[in-house]
Amino acid sequence: MEAVARLRNYPTSPRKMRLLADLVRGMEVEIALNTLKFSTKHNSVALEKLLLSAIANWRVKNEGVDVAGANLFVKTIMVDGGRMLKRMRPAPQGRANRVRKRSNHVTIVVDSRLAQPVALENANS
Repeated sequence: MEAVARLRNYPTSPRKMRLLADLVRGMEVEIALNTLKFSTKHNSVALEKLLLSAIANWRVKNEGVDVAGANLFVKTIMVDGGRMLKRMRPAPQGRANRVRKRSNHVTIVVDSRLAQPVALENANS
């Protein structure tokens, strides 16, 4: 059973966050946490907390199941653009330039790789 965690309106550009999201997509949870912990990018702190939140959500959904034995992995991770704050900055000759301060939304889905029940192909035969 999968668990979802969301981070809304994080104040960094979606492009920078997608670099880290692409790095951990499909990884096992322990390896992804270590990768984010030792990453030098400032977004890795928020993404690590989000991954820990997704693990906690999975633990609540699956009571009595060991997290280490469940073989959790990052099933999907999506980074979408959030709200954009528009500010003005002074420019030469009395003009003004627009500064767009971007934000993003991150959604992460964690699932286990336990043996899934296999559907019988020719059940009627």
